[in-house]
Amino acid sequence: MPTISDVFEKNGLLADAINGFVPRDAQTDMAKAVYEAIKKKQSLIVEAGTGTGKTFAYLAPVFLGNSKAIISTGTKNLQEQLFHRDLPLVKKALSSNRKTALLKGRSNYLCRHRLGQHGGNSTLVEKDVLHQLTAVRAWANTTKSGDIGELKTLPEDAKVIPLITSTVDNCLGRDCPDYEDCYLVKARRNALDADVVVVNHHLFFADLALKDTGFGELIPDADAIIFDEAHQIPEIASDYFGESLSTRQIQDMAKDLTLLYRTVLKDAEQLDKAAEKCRLIAADLRLLFPATPQRGNWAEALQRDDVQLQVDKLAAALEVLHDVCKLHIGRDKDLDHIYERVVHSREKLDALRDYEQTGVSLWYETTNRHLIMHLTPLSIAAKFRRFVSEPPRGWIFTSATLMVDEGFTHFQKRMGLEEANTLGLDSPFDYQQQALLCVPRYLPEPNSLALQDKLFEVAKRLIEASKGRCFLLFTSHAMLKKMAARLEEAIDNPLLVQGTTTKQALLRDYLADQRAVLLGTGAFWEGVDVRGSDLVCVMIDKLPFASPDDPLLQARIDDVRKKGGNPFAAIQIPQAVITLKQGAGRLIRDPSDKGVLVICDNRLVTKPYAKTFVASLPNMRRTRDLDTVDAFLTDIE
Repeated sequence: MPTISDVFEKNGLLADAINGFVPRDAQTDMAKAVYEAIKKKQSLIVEAGTGTGKTFAYLAPVFLGNSKAIISTGTKNLQEQLFHRDLPLVKKALSSNRKTALLKGRSNYLCRHRLGQHGGNSTLVEKDVLHQLTAVRAWANTTKSGDIGELKTLPEDAKVIPLITSTVDNCLGRDCPDYEDCYLVKARRNALDADVVVVNHHLFFADLALKDTGFGELIPDADAIIFDEAHQIPEIASDYFGESLSTRQIQDMAKDLTLLYRTVLKDAEQLDKAAEKCRLIAADLRLLFPATPQRGNWAEALQRDDVQLQVDKLAAALEVLHDVCKLHIGRDKDLDHIYERVVHSREKLDALRDYEQTGVSLWYETTNRHLIMHLTPLSIAAKFRRFVSEPPRGWIFTSATLMVDEGFTHFQKRMGLEEANTLGLDSPFDYQQQALLCVPRYLPEPNSLALQDKLFEVAKRLIEASKGRCFLLFTSHAMLKKMAARLEEAIDNPLLVQGTTTKQALLRDYLADQRAVLLGTGAFWEGVDVRGSDLVCVMIDKLPFASPDDPLLQARIDDVRKKGGNPFAAIQIPQAVITLKQGAGRLIRDPSDKGVLVICDNRLVTKPYAKTFVASLPNMRRTRDLDTVDAFLTDIE
């Protein structure tokens, strides 16, 4: 059996398999630590700076050991990249015959039963969806995996997708007539048989939440669990350990009942009427909130008379629907399952109506057409600590951005991982030579109206000096739109603006045009890997403090205050530091990259907490002079 050194040394197994592989001490150190943690069934938290090669550093120990491993990534794109590119490389280099499997969430797999329900003449399908259904049927006859990602002709948000995939709510499970041929069941069986399973965080925590209620187990038991992009976990886990109910779920349930009434239970008109009443009341509830999407405090909203009245109406309508469904139980498997959905919806609504609960945040968000009510625990530490301790196994948490103020305390406290081993590894890049950090002089205050003019001047100057090839990252959609409109008039470079098309399409267009400029918010602060001279400048409009209006953040702030703590230091600064590190990490991705990071926020110079932010950024040369920036950018080929 090869050792870690055999894999990573100069003439080692990876060097034989990968052209241009260069050994890095930090990568080898991480691989050894991961190997030990898995072997000893311990928890390990690793911050691996950009360029460390953390993916190979955790994959090699997995393939060297005999343990069954789950690897969880931040997004589906990273999941695909890991499974189709990195994992086969390491497997081949180590001559491993361990079985691997890719497992996605259920909404990624075709549901044969639901496709069958939507016959060609379904009156519930909008006309523009019918040709999408035709494309799906043609593909359904040839696919082996049922993975909807194979259907390249469908847009990511195609309206047909919810009609041909299942949800936890509408899946019939073993009662489904298509159970034996179910693509999701096959994917899960493959995962059960595999030694290494690649999932994503949402899927992992959906399973953890399901286990907790005793309904089943999606992800097979494993000896080692590895989280890549682990900085995302606290927020994702909080969502899954809470409850939520949306008007969309209620309307989908009503539509499914109407479909049953029109096709199978034609004598059960009362079902259709009760379902329609729920659908209308849910739609009217959404109308009590502003048309533009927003987030707010649900406990406060419930104290409005009109909201309280409508929620009471919804509860009463669900009760009637429950009683009518109960009368027809046993007549049809789909109906029996919808009855269970009605029961769960009633239970959730009861939990979401109690606005005097403690230890949780009650909040809501609206989309253009729907209202989603949430109950989120303020802390998941105790719950997660239990999962990590029983049964004993290796838990690895890694990301390029976990440390704040040179320590892991913030992440450890949020996750209940105070006992975990920690390892901080610097990036191998020579930031002093490769990069420049600039906080321009004479910046107005962050909330000043004058800042927009200054941002516009700086952006225009940077685009000119870098000849395009830059990312302008914003902390709000409002500023993104204002800046895009002003730059459109002022520069000739192609402007690619987040929201105009998909993230993948924007990146493809950016890489195809040397003069392009990309303007983005949250989605482009992380998970984007542009190397070489395609990206030489990143401008950030201001420090990414979360909006104080966010109801979940507000509840956490109040909670810290009640306990006598300082919420700004305990919550807001650490989260902003991690987000800023992510944005800054877009700039230098390779040992030969060069570039400038410009942060247009004078608080990095004037505030006492500035040193926490600056110390967390890579050790770049610093300047406040835009002439120095111009000169640096002009020298980059």
